[in-house]
Amino acid sequence: MATQLLKKLNELMTLPIPGWHHAITMLCLTVLATGCSPKQVPAGLVYCSEGNPETFNPQLSASGTTLEATSNQIYSRLVDYAADKGAIVPALATNWHISDDGLMYHFTLRQNVQFHSSDRFIPSRAFNADDVLFSFNRIIDNSHPFHAIGRNSYPFFDSIGFARQVRRITKINEYEVEFELKQPDASFLANLSSAFAVILSAQYADQLLQAGRPELIDQDPIGTGPFKLTEYQKNEHIRYHRNPDYWGPAPQLEMLVFDITPKSGNRLVKIITGDCSVSTLPKTGELAVAEQHDVVSVQSDPGMNVAFWAFNTLKPPFDNVLVRQALAMAIDRENILRAVYRDTAIEANGILPPTSWAYSDSLSANGYNPRLAQQMLQAAGISDLELDIWAMPVGRAYNPNSLKTAELIQSDLVNIGVKVNIITYGWSVFTQKLNQSDYDTVLIGWNADNSDPDNFFTPLLSCGSIDSGTNHSRWCNSEFENIITQARQTGSKLERAALYQKAEQLMQSQMPLVSLAHTRRQTLKRDNVVLMPISPFGGINFASLKIQIPENAN
Repeated sequence: MATQLLKKLNELMTLPIPGWHHAITMLCLTVLATGCSPKQVPAGLVYCSEGNPETFNPQLSASGTTLEATSNQIYSRLVDYAADKGAIVPALATNWHISDDGLMYHFTLRQNVQFHSSDRFIPSRAFNADDVLFSFNRIIDNSHPFHAIGRNSYPFFDSIGFARQVRRITKINEYEVEFELKQPDASFLANLSSAFAVILSAQYADQLLQAGRPELIDQDPIGTGPFKLTEYQKNEHIRYHRNPDYWGPAPQLEMLVFDITPKSGNRLVKIITGDCSVSTLPKTGELAVAEQHDVVSVQSDPGMNVAFWAFNTLKPPFDNVLVRQALAMAIDRENILRAVYRDTAIEANGILPPTSWAYSDSLSANGYNPRLAQQMLQAAGISDLELDIWAMPVGRAYNPNSLKTAELIQSDLVNIGVKVNIITYGWSVFTQKLNQSDYDTVLIGWNADNSDPDNFFTPLLSCGSIDSGTNHSRWCNSEFENIITQARQTGSKLERAALYQKAEQLMQSQMPLVSLAHTRRQTLKRDNVVLMPISPFGGINFASLKIQIPENAN
């Protein structure tokens, strides 16, 4: 009976999502009448996601939507970050050793880990050192046959200078690899724990290359993660099935569906009606509505993020520090917190959130002072200033309503004689145009990729991250660069923290961006979800998510 039920459920997975939800309910009621026990009902979940992944290889994207749909579901990494332990923990590497000079990282790999199989690919061997070399050499070696496949860009790795950082990767034997760095980097292990540092199959790559279809490695993914991708319909849904050969603890969920629902209001309706069990990125005004329904609750988790207003410092007059300081003083950030974030965020004095081990509460932000702001603009010889604010068209954990934030800034700047035009596009067009850097200012933010404080500094404000597209201020300051370089090469946490605090003080005096808020992550869930682990770096751990299957299975 259980085998027949699973077969029928797989057939129902081809229905539109609301139909799938209803049909499973009716099927369970039917089989219960014929003696099917609750334990025989496969566990499934529908998640209301806000958009399409840009690719199915997270190495190629900086999009949180892409990471959520790919990294933790399909792939594994050498190491992971355990938030409950506050430490880097083994994953595909069971242990590692760092040389005394900080240049050599030696990893021992987990054995008997199986890659996914699909209609296109059936692996003939387990994961080994060749897969590690392929996954990272593709990124750092311009002559690698897969380096230029697809986007020809690796945003996270480019932003931290990964190719300049790694001298070589060596295969010691089938289950040992060694990374040699060009200089010590205390953030290196944390970077390998990020959602971008996934391991691909070298054998699958070879097969695709021989078939003349190398681009499929990023479109039809093969990994070692807890779920296998089974179907993707753009603007509709993504379907996954549990990986029966997963090397870690087996997920409870046998089936997982991402219901792609861009509008926040529609996601709210779906979770109230039960068409989704979990929903992402609710607007702050929707939280109270959700909590009016007994079957829906709001889960609030700590976040490692910052929302900010970035000035394009390569464009006059934003190349003038007095202008940037004046504009920063002219906005009422407390009002933004009240109107946009309500009780879900705290005011940011710098870019590091309080959850970072390098955070200091001694840093004070420039206060709200529109009169002084107007005087500073006059001192800079600026009058009749008109500027554009680019605002994201979608909500993010660090800013649930960028357009509302832009409107509030617009209102503040009118008071000092500055005219503001608010510019927005659809998300894909917005990101493309943003990469062209033809903007005055932009409202955006950052979710940390790992636990190291360098992740807030090097990707956002280093000289090398301008070309990678993550430095939206396009600010390059040699003194700042020297400080964060020294911090990466220092082993002592205490010394590193002091250096990052020095970097924040310099950044605040130069004001390439205005930090606005650090937020908690708000997620909606129905009462059948009893455990929902949320990473402080973004994303839900569906492999560890637990649901309650009612005794009557309806």
